[in-house]
Amino acid sequence: MPRTSARLPEPLPGFGRGDVDVVVNWGLGRDSSSIIARYLDNPAAHGIDLERTAVIHMATGDEWPDTIADAERFMLPLFRRHRLRLVQLARAGQTKAAGIEVLDDSRHPAGLVTRGSWTLWEEMESNGTVPQQAGTRLCSLHAKAEVGDRWIPAATGGGPFRQIIGFNADEPGRAKADAVLSKNPLRTAVFPLIEWGWGLKDCENYLFDRFGIWWKKSYCTFCCFPVSMGSLPAHLERMRAHPEIAGRVLRLEYTSMALNPNGRLFGKRSLLEHFSPADPASREVLDAFQRELDCPWAIYEVRRILPVSKADPTVRAPALRSVARLAIGTPSQTGRHLIKVSDKHDVPVETDPEYGSVRAWLKKRGQGFPTVEHFLVTAPFFVKDKQQERFEREWAAHRGLGRPVFTSRV
Repeated sequence: MPRTSARLPEPLPGFGRGDVDVVVNWGLGRDSSSIIARYLDNPAAHGIDLERTAVIHMATGDEWPDTIADAERFMLPLFRRHRLRLVQLARAGQTKAAGIEVLDDSRHPAGLVTRGSWTLWEEMESNGTVPQQAGTRLCSLHAKAEVGDRWIPAATGGGPFRQIIGFNADEPGRAKADAVLSKNPLRTAVFPLIEWGWGLKDCENYLFDRFGIWWKKSYCTFCCFPVSMGSLPAHLERMRAHPEIAGRVLRLEYTSMALNPNGRLFGKRSLLEHFSPADPASREVLDAFQRELDCPWAIYEVRRILPVSKADPTVRAPALRSVARLAIGTPSQTGRHLIKVSDKHDVPVETDPEYGSVRAWLKKRGQGFPTVEHFLVTAPFFVKDKQQERFEREWAAHRGLGRPVFTSRV
């Protein structure tokens, strides 16, 4: 369906219609879909007044097409039949200042709007990174939680509300973490699946009995968590069923690893390692990957600082990075040029003969911390120039660290 969007300004305290006091988070997956379907069987039995309830879906822009199709085929008719309000939201830009967009707000939703003006993919691609497994799930926080949190005050009029969240009985730790992270005294979080004792299998069975299909998991196509959730085999099969999507994700990861040799999607192993050219089932994926690499490339200068905490030198601090795009050409043009210049100045070069990336090391990181690294590398041209405001000051303070590997400037 066509995307209709409206920017939603930050509401003032107490501003809004105040016609909502129950908000249901719908990620399109098995857990939240089970809750909504069961609620609609008998809303009153669950304390739900449909006139004062809104289901919110935050569009990340990269949901799997089969999940979208199932949600539209089986869930949206329930919304229309019961006149359940569905509000589809997204980030309006990369920064918080850009606000959020209301993509659609209807009691008769005709379809799902898959993306807004800005997506997580664009953020990752322009930064030359992939989602990180360590620490807080920042991608989910920025693309989903923060978006919903900015819409809710306008809908509730700044009043108290219940927020229905689909953490299931297999993951009580997520509910406990939510209680710690929540800072809104007007919000009461409700976890129906945990109250019902429903784990993942219960949700799967319920939806199968209800709709006759095994509901697929909802997550971004480039998510890093299938490996830690124990669902990597199913994820790889999904990739093989959608080779064009897989090829695109492999390009994202390949670019990330060009700018950071440790920038693999799954930590110790890359996604690419799971698709062997000798495996017939992987050939379509690898062919799609090769097509994705048939685009303009660039030579990038990458400088990275791996500092320690100023308060405690035994603790690693977040890395600082500078990326500058120096030249654009075809993969072979950028590779040949970087090799030629590096040979002229006796700079060590690493090449990937299979997929084409070339890296020239100006300084390799040392064994301990703090340390720095500095290199030139070729990769697809989508990464934008970026560095933190304090980078040059920190680089000047740290640049003597690391392990020099050249004597002449490139």
